Amino acid sequence: MAFVQGFMIRLTAVLLFVQYCQAKTVSYDFNVTWVNANPDGLHERKVVGINGQWPLPVIEVDKGDRLVVNMYNGLGDTDTSIHWHGMFQNGTNNMDGPSMVTQCPVTPGSSITYNFTVPQNGTYWYHCHTDACYPDGYRQALIVHDNQSYFKDMYDEELTITMSDWYHELIEDIPFIRVENPTGAEPVPDSFLFNDTLNTKIPVEAGKTYLMRLINIGAFVAQYFYITDHTFRIVEIDGVYVDAQEADTLYLSVAQRYSILVTMKNSTAKNYPIVTVADSALLDVILPTLQLNQTNWLEYNSSAEYPQAVMAVDIASDLVPYDDMNLVPNDRMELLPDPDMTIEVDVVMDNLDNGAGYAFFNNISYTRPKVPTLYSVLSSGEYATNAQVYGEYTHPFILEQNQVIEIILNNQDTGSHPFHLHGHNFQVVSRSPPYGSHFYDFADGDPVAYNATENPPSSFPKYPARRDTFVAPPQGNFVIRFVADNPGVWLFHCHVDWHLMQGLALSFIEAPTQIQQSLSLTDSDISICKAADTAYEGNAAANLDDLLDLTGQNKQRPWLPEGFTTRGIVAMVFSCLSALLGMGFITLYGLSDIPSQNQQTVEDEGGGNSET
Repeated sequence: MAFVQGFMIRLTAVLLFVQYCQAKTVSYDFNVTWVNANPDGLHERKVVGINGQWPLPVIEVDKGDRLVVNMYNGLGDTDTSIHWHGMFQNGTNNMDGPSMVTQCPVTPGSSITYNFTVPQNGTYWYHCHTDACYPDGYRQALIVHDNQSYFKDMYDEELTITMSDWYHELIEDIPFIRVENPTGAEPVPDSFLFNDTLNTKIPVEAGKTYLMRLINIGAFVAQYFYITDHTFRIVEIDGVYVDAQEADTLYLSVAQRYSILVTMKNSTAKNYPIVTVADSALLDVILPTLQLNQTNWLEYNSSAEYPQAVMAVDIASDLVPYDDMNLVPNDRMELLPDPDMTIEVDVVMDNLDNGAGYAFFNNISYTRPKVPTLYSVLSSGEYATNAQVYGEYTHPFILEQNQVIEIILNNQDTGSHPFHLHGHNFQVVSRSPPYGSHFYDFADGDPVAYNATENPPSSFPKYPARRDTFVAPPQGNFVIRFVADNPGVWLFHCHVDWHLMQGLALSFIEAPTQIQQSLSLTDSDISICKAADTAYEGNAAANLDDLLDLTGQNKQRPWLPEGFTTRGIVAMVFSCLSALLGMGFITLYGLSDIPSQNQQTVEDEGGGNSET
């Protein structure tokens, strides 16, 4: 046995060495500027382009490659950054990309170089992670090819498919967090795109099998996916290979990815609709002009008809997607042991003193610090293990290296939320209610929190599915686990961009002492911060002299005064506005040059218009 184990260790080392020798550096130069586009044919608008082009380039690398992206911000009026969604960034936490978390924002006229090794495999994407910039078009697929995958000989060609919601206005011009929207109703998209356009025909050959990489790069709306008269086999979710499972319908929240094997029919007599359908349950209002379902096609025969899919609009109750919790990782990683640390958070949507709607984990709405949290770690010395350094409103949790972390999330909102963890994937060990016809069961009742008595760890799957983005059902709950084996500062947040704007995020500061040993601020980091007029040392309040003094930190707005309701404060605000407008008109009237009665009479008599 010892001989066999020794042989396997040496063989693994040889394979890793061979892979390392085959690795290459893939470099891109990105000049990020505004360009014009009209992807749905309904409205031309400016979008974020790269090197004068939009859609953006699909980045393709092989597992083990080094990816180098030199980004220049030529937008002129907007800060930016790039997050490499799903990349673990082992040892390169400073390359993760979220502004004021692991870096300062890149201001117009500034540059940054992202440089990291890609030891993972699978389907990912990249997008802006500064304010709310990626819905303006700054997002695209990142594909990591792997010639060692168990299904590498099971397909003939690869295809990448993105789906997204689309707004006709710049995100900054869409009013959202305001007193006139006290419920926090998300802006409804104007259309839905497929590979950043509509009516796409994908040429295929009869009898071939294709690996289709599916990515929802939208900002808000989940989408269903199916192909008429075809089934497929799921082989990957969020970069994790799974045992092939037959399915006919998928549900992709924003930020989720699937890879599927689709075998074509042997006949070329017909073309078949590829159907994507927006989850209408997420929309507060559905305008008659909004087309929820999109038909694109597998093109077997360019001379044949391209039929439109016929379907019901209320797709949430008509289609039952494959439940991702049933997927088994191909590596057979077992359920992690009992957690060393359990974090229980409630998702709450509520109002603050300005009457607008905000989002909270428990009672905290994430508010960005004055110093990027990673830079606070690097500049706080022995205080780095004290959560107080990072400010109350980044909602920080200190994780010790290699701890098993369990997150229990109770969703008290009537909408679903896709939660994403940076720097890790996680085991999905419990969700209630499940996908399918019961997914919206709790939406009309009272929130149902996780109950360990009714759903004990003994009922968790032996080989839980793993992914980096997972959906919390409306007023339901989920439980996830991961190992804190990747020192860094990592966000955990809802990937609906509107909800992130409202503050639905928290921070993990993982193994801060180890971070200090492996990373340091560079001259480039400092110059980017100086260009952004942003502090790069000290605690969340930019205090370097007293790291436990948070005076001046950025805070969430105060809560509504006790006794005020949302309706009441809206009524009060509009009453005050009406009163101010009325007083203004009266004042203007009083100051106007109105002639006296005697003067008016004289003018009338001298006007020459009297008939007497």
